[in-house]
This record gives sequence, C-alpha cells and structure tokens, in this order.
Amino acid sequence: MSPLPDLESLRLLVLVGGEGSLSRAAAQLGLAQPSASKRLSTLERRLGLVLVERTRRGSRLTDAGQAVAGWAQQVLRDVDGLLTGAEALRTKRDAELRVAASMTVAEYLIPGWLGELRRLRPELYVGLQVTNSEHVPELLRGGAADLGFIESPQAPAGLPARRVARDRLLVVVAPGHPWARRRRPLGVAELAAAPLVLRERGSGTRETLDRALRRAGAAEPRPLLELGSATAVRNAVMAGTGPAVISELAVRTDLADRRLVAVEVEGIDLHRVLRAVWASERPLAGPAAELLAVTRRHRPGTATTGATTGATTGATTGATTGATTGATAR
Repeated sequence: MSPLPDLESLRLLVLVGGEGSLSRAAAQLGLAQPSASKRLSTLERRLGLVLVERTRRGSRLTDAGQAVAGWAQQVLRDVDGLLTGAEALRTKRDAELRVAASMTVAEYLIPGWLGELRRLRPELYVGLQVTNSEHVPELLRGGAADLGFIESPQAPAGLPARRVARDRLLVVVAPGHPWARRRRPLGVAELAAAPLVLRERGSGTRETLDRALRRAGAAEPRPLLELGSATAVRNAVMAGTGPAVISELAVRTDLADRRLVAVEVEGIDLHRVLRAVWASERPLAGPAAELLAVTRRHRPGTATTGATTGATTGATTGATTGATTGATAR
C-alpha cells in the first residue's frame, strides 16, 4: 500500500473538520457514508494517527487531525493552483482575457489569482503566456496580451502599472554549505565575489539583484549556473550546487522545513515590488479589471477564498478556465 495519502481523503478530512459531521462531508464529495468512513480509516492507518473522533453527536477532529487538516489545506491549495495554471496553458480556445506573466509570478501567484477569478466567473476563458519580465511589455505593446505581471525593479516606460504584491530576494544555501553556519551577516562584496546559481538575464529576479549590487557599489554577480525558473534554481541549491539569490515566495516551505537556509546579507536592499501592467491609458474594464481586483484581495500570505474549504472545488470539479497560448518560459 502506498504511504502517500490520496487527495480525496485529504479533502474529506478538511470537510469533516469544517462540517463537524462525516455524513455531511461525505455528501459534499458525493460519497456514501460507509465509503467515506473507510477512506478516513485508511488515511489514519497510512499516517499512523487518530485523526477523527466519532461520537453519537457527530465527528470532530482530534488535535492531530486538526494539525493534519491544516497541512492538507495547503496541499489542496497547491494542487488546485497547479490544475488551474495547467488548464490556462493548455486550452486552445480563443481567450476573453489574455494574461502574460513573469516566471516567479506565474509559478507562485497566478494560479491562486486565476482560481479565484474562475470561482467568480466560471464562464470566463483566460489565456496565460509565461515568459520573463523583460518580454511581458513587448506582448502588451504588440497586442498579444491584455494584462501583464512583472517583477522588475521599475515599471516599463509608457505603460500604466499598479503594485499587486511585495517580495524580497533571499540568499539561500543547502544546510551543509559553510554559509549556513555563519554567525555574522555576509558582506555585499563577499556576495558579489561568490559564484552563484542565478536566474537568466532578462528575468525580474536577475534584474533586481544586478541593480541592488550596483546601488551598493559592488560588482556584478558571478554566475556559477544560469537557470530559467525559480524552481530550477531552488533544486540546484538543494542539490548542493552552490548559493543562490531567489524569491522568498519560492522557498518559504523549504526554509521552514530546513531543506534550505537563508543567509543574512548586510548593506544591500533586495526588496522589490511585483506589478500589473497594461497597454491602454484608459482605466481597465471587464475581465482585466476583475483579475486586478482579485490580486488586491489576495496578496502573498493571505488565504484565497476558493481554496479554504478547498476542498470541494478545483480538482474535483475540473477546470473551466481556458487559455490561448502555451508556455514560452525560457
């Protein structure tokens, strides 16, 4: 038997916690109660924990069950985001809203935003094109996208822009790296002199780092390896390739689980603004305005409405958001 719990069992556990009733939770997932009870028993055996206390008055989560349900909600949010993003990349139907997004925004923010927009407007077809921040303005100016998201230090010239989130870059290393044991902050010159795993030129992450080093009076970073996504950079660091400068959005879980270690650096500001940009000087209207409104309600660190009882949407209902283009990620 696989040691990994299946997603439907996790959804069931989350719903039992919210409903206080196994029968009501089972009904929401279209399961017969005996089947739902068997699912929970199997989940408990796989995890080696008692998750649900069953009484005549209903079912409630044990302390362990509440902890597991909290972790399960994050897993379900991530899966729902994956499905939403993949659907937006895959579908060939003409889109009513064409979105271009930088790699970091597309990996860590866009799926949640599109998921919430889909919940509000299930009939809306959205196309997603993924590229780096340098190319998003070109797509907007050329009429290939209605709304773009970038992570560059400055808004593109001649395009209206609005802040949608804040982020910062972190220096991260594998736990066995000598920097992980430092007691004093790293100096800017030390950072610039060290071979680093970097994002490619043209990405917002690289542009932010290059600019921050220039403003601190340091040399350009030394590339040990240049990679096309935050995920690739993160994986290279965990494999022991070397230190990297990467978005905090990409490594929060790894830092919490000690798979990576953040290294403090003094004398440099690595904070940045993530922006929505568009081509028209007129105020946004229609689907583009609706998506921008979603970004204001759901900033990094806040729960997305469609993912809490998380539960029953997303993977269980299938995706209804469409797309016109495939990924152009470099």
